[in-house]
Parts: sequence; C-alpha cells; structure tokens
Amino acid sequence: MRKFINYLKESYAELTKKVSWPSWDKLQNSAVVVMVASVILALLILAIDFCIKHVMTFIYTL
Repeated sequence: MRKFINYLKESYAELTKKVSWPSWDKLQNSAVVVMVASVILALLILAIDFCIKHVMTFIYTL
C-alpha cells in the first residue's frame, strides 16, 4: 500500500511541476485541426463507399 501512495504522490508532483500544459489558444487550435481532419476523412470514406457501391451494383447487374 505504501508503494501505491508513493506512486500517487510522485504522479501528482510530476503532473503539477514537470508537465508543460498547452495554452488555451493552442488547445483550441488543435481541437479545430482534429475536427477538420475528421470531417475530411469521413468525406473520403463516404466517397470510397459510394464508388464501391456503384461498382458492385454494376457488376451484379451484368
């Protein structure tokens, strides 16, 4: 139990004194980049799915 308590104390000290947290502006910019990238990836997958659907429909109607 003593090792666990020591681990918690060291983790807290590291998170409060050694970690450099991003500023609010940088955090917002990063969130916007992630959202835009997610939308682009979703649209790309939608386009690929649309193309594959039409190709498979064409093949099955032969």
